[in-house]
Amino acid sequence: MLNPIKKALVAIALIAAGIAQAQTTEISFYYPVAVGGPITKFIDGFVADFQKENPGIKVNSIYSGTYQESLVKALTAHKSGTPPVTSVLLSTDMYTLIDDDAIVPFDGLASSAEDQAWLNSFYPAFMANSRTGGKTWGIPFQRSTIVLYWNKELFKEAGLDPNRPPANWKEMAEYAQKLTKRDANNTTQWGVQIPSTGFPYWLFQGLTTPNGVELMNAAGTETYFDNPAVIEALKYWVDLSRAQKVHPPGVVEWGTTPKDFFEKKVAMIVTTTGNLSNIKANAKFDFGVAMLPASKRRGSPTGGGNFYLFKKSTPQQQQAAFKFIKWITSPERAAQWGIDTGYVAVRPDAWNTPVMKKYIEGFPPAAVARDQLQYAVAELSTHENQRVTKALNDGLQAALTGAKTPEQAMKDAQAEAARILRPYKR
Repeated sequence: MLNPIKKALVAIALIAAGIAQAQTTEISFYYPVAVGGPITKFIDGFVADFQKENPGIKVNSIYSGTYQESLVKALTAHKSGTPPVTSVLLSTDMYTLIDDDAIVPFDGLASSAEDQAWLNSFYPAFMANSRTGGKTWGIPFQRSTIVLYWNKELFKEAGLDPNRPPANWKEMAEYAQKLTKRDANNTTQWGVQIPSTGFPYWLFQGLTTPNGVELMNAAGTETYFDNPAVIEALKYWVDLSRAQKVHPPGVVEWGTTPKDFFEKKVAMIVTTTGNLSNIKANAKFDFGVAMLPASKRRGSPTGGGNFYLFKKSTPQQQQAAFKFIKWITSPERAAQWGIDTGYVAVRPDAWNTPVMKKYIEGFPPAAVARDQLQYAVAELSTHENQRVTKALNDGLQAALTGAKTPEQAMKDAQAEAARILRPYKR
């Protein structure tokens, strides 16, 4: 049996433990893992470091699948009354989350001058998919643009300058002709490849943006899929495959495109800068990274994920999540995240940190996506976004497979998008 003094000490210890537990705020954090590379290791490291610095906050990371799966899980949890406190979801999910009354804006939590400065510290191009109605609903985290990767060795073999990527659409088609290899029965090496699964609407914006046209209005209530410049961009993509035969036919997989590049099945690929670290680690040849070839202008849509704060969490949880989001998007961590993953460091001051300066000095291609931000536009995002993007994706794939002409495919996609968005037009 314990003597009275030991009993008292045990009681004090239990009380202290209870107080410590009561003072700990737990926040659940949904994170989409299907974004390529050893992402969870980096997230786990950030969470561990944050908890060391903030012992009163416990972050429960929940790896929730693809972006689409994460959105479904988060909204299902919201409707059942047990949503995550915070989640990284696509920046384009903003209107969907607002319409479901699932999230709160960050402005109410940013009470100090320092907080306000933080809210305004991100690249304006990324905030185009993070703000609406005068409020900030998302905080940029793993953001990207689309870039061109090319195999310098294959350029040299084809008699092309290995250090000069195609600057415009005409050059890209001409280069692709020289880079395509065929034997008697098969194409053994394609000149260029643009994926058309995963995020086809987004890759398509890598053509529409340089062609001088945007796909929607800023309010997310109208789309312009049947604009002549949009149809022209789709015709260019289709012609690379069906007329010029320098691009794989039909639908091209998002997930296998980097592997096709590693295996020299294709000389140029158009994909996310989020693949940069993956390509740097796995390409066994000298490669280059460039802004997208221009048509009427330079340009790319932004892409990737934002942090959101869910409404059905307590004020204490929201404050704790707010602290975590500010911490993980600080200049030093934004820089390290960009280095580790290939995503674009989301704020200009991250590029002035010593670690980022050293990285760019040793690997200049990492600055291409940053430099392209001055020409960037918002990613396609509307109310009923999943349904609207599906209408466009279906149209793109119909054109790429030859089931419809580019003009008919875009007219049909626009008619469906207009029907979906009619209730939101005021």
